Amino acid sequence: MNIADKTRPRSARHRTRLGAATALILALVLTACAGTPDEAGDAARGFAAALADGEIDAAAGHTDAPGDAAATLTADLAGLQAEDLQIDVSAVRTRGDTATAEATYRWSLPREREWEYTAEWDLGRSGGDWTVRWNDTVLHPKLGGGQTMELRTWDPPRAPVIGSDGAELLEPGLSALVLFDAAKADSPRRSADRLVEALADIRPDLRAQTLVEYATGVDGYYSVARISGEEAEEIGPRLETVPGVLVSDQPDLLPTHPDLSNQVIGRIKDAAQDLVDGSPGWRVVSVNRDGVDVAVLTETEAEPASAVQVGLDKAVQIAAQQAVGFTDKPTMIVAVRPSTGQILGIAQNEQADEQGAIALHGLYPPGSTFKIVTASAALEEGLVETGSMVACPGETVIGQRTVPNYGGFALGTVPMVQAFAASCNTTFAQLAADMGADALTDAAADFGLGVELEVPGLQVATGSVPAAEDLVQRAEDGFGQGKVLTSPLGMALTAATVAAGRLEAPRLLPGDGADLPSRVHPLDPGVAESLRTMMREVVVSGTGSSIADQGEVFGKTGEAEYDGGSHSWFAGYRGDLAFATLIVGGGGSDAAVAVTRQMLAGLPEGHLTD
Repeated sequence: MNIADKTRPRSARHRTRLGAATALILALVLTACAGTPDEAGDAARGFAAALADGEIDAAAGHTDAPGDAAATLTADLAGLQAEDLQIDVSAVRTRGDTATAEATYRWSLPREREWEYTAEWDLGRSGGDWTVRWNDTVLHPKLGGGQTMELRTWDPPRAPVIGSDGAELLEPGLSALVLFDAAKADSPRRSADRLVEALADIRPDLRAQTLVEYATGVDGYYSVARISGEEAEEIGPRLETVPGVLVSDQPDLLPTHPDLSNQVIGRIKDAAQDLVDGSPGWRVVSVNRDGVDVAVLTETEAEPASAVQVGLDKAVQIAAQQAVGFTDKPTMIVAVRPSTGQILGIAQNEQADEQGAIALHGLYPPGSTFKIVTASAALEEGLVETGSMVACPGETVIGQRTVPNYGGFALGTVPMVQAFAASCNTTFAQLAADMGADALTDAAADFGLGVELEVPGLQVATGSVPAAEDLVQRAEDGFGQGKVLTSPLGMALTAATVAAGRLEAPRLLPGDGADLPSRVHPLDPGVAESLRTMMREVVVSGTGSSIADQGEVFGKTGEAEYDGGSHSWFAGYRGDLAFATLIVGGGGSDAAVAVTRQMLAGLPEGHLTD
């Protein structure tokens, strides 16, 4: 032991220990007086949690000015239309009875808009409790006294809808909704009478009593009619004087040609509505007590959508629509591009429009147009070739059914191609009778008939071709009667399949068509070529010869009988344009051929002929 240790006074060592103990006690006392370092952070986090949960009063209770804070928080949350809020509190720094905290705000605003920024909060301790010192910068560092935040949005110009040829089909514009609130009318019946009178030329089906019943059954405005911008300009002043009536302008897509307006075009417009709007611009602004915008706190520019391209070809659609207008029976044409599956045209006259979009999903017996399928099945099974000699008697008996040719004509024994061109029912009934129960069902699937196909934006049905164990049913199916049903879309796809040698998935809106079912297969190249030969002969020398002056047309006529009449059909193709025409109750196939001829004649020279 060092001597010096022995001689150091005891009192000195004691004083040293006493001094250290005193310092420790003093530090503990000071800490106790100031509170633990995280108490300020707890207060900040309590405010943040309550505000993020939308508990305004609870959040305001964590501040030193609960009344002012509650009023401002309420205004800001409403002005921002906030859907969600997350607040992360970090970097809490305590200095005696004051503290600061950093808070990162993450706002979720309508339509998936996100806004993030950082603010700094001051906190103070009074009576042992920590509170957030309230001022407007608590919510945003750039807010001045009495200012609140509001969300502003604006829409970009809407995009047009263009066809596959690049021509505009629908352009942005305005229409108007006519709305009626019976509760705001002094006399709902008198207002309804005036409304019906003003809309007589637009809604002749409207009845005042019915309108009153519907309008009184809803809370608020009842939508009476959508009218064009021109109609709104003409009758709007009259409508606006009717108590309870409101005319509201609405963004719309308007046809660029009078013949671009029918049931089906309307559905295409509905399908395209969400694609033409683009991304709205938005900003958050600070607003003073007078409601005047002071500063922009954040801003995102609007992004216009690109033009929406659909499969329709403007020239084809207009030519087809004009062609179906020449008859007074429900008439429709569907046109398809064989090489791509694009739907080029869907035309319906007024009589067809009254029944809905029947060109796409109305099912009818196809008559002799179905002989395309029967011929394909017979060729595939090796029963015949185009040059095979087949019997075409005036009538034939299969089971208990006597099958006649139209008008009882007879050709005797002729090549298969001639029997097809002349449309011998007796020949095709016998061919179907010689096949298995599933032969026509399986063959039809390769043309898209009787299978479920999806066309985004449209409700479609191609047909129904059930298996036929019964001999008579199978024979009748073979020439398109029996239980076989098809739609105009289905027969257009049938013609397109012959042209391309395979079925391409039909499509209308941007993007690829839906995948085809696994039961759909490409045609055997030899079968496809034989069908083309026979369909060309129909136009050159057979039942479709009246359309021969419209270029190299391939087709098949059909007259489908039903109780009380018959439907007129023609299906075929020219170049890269396949089509099917149906006149419901139109009688012989000559009528459908004539309508198709009108369409082809109305197309620009060389259009889709390659």
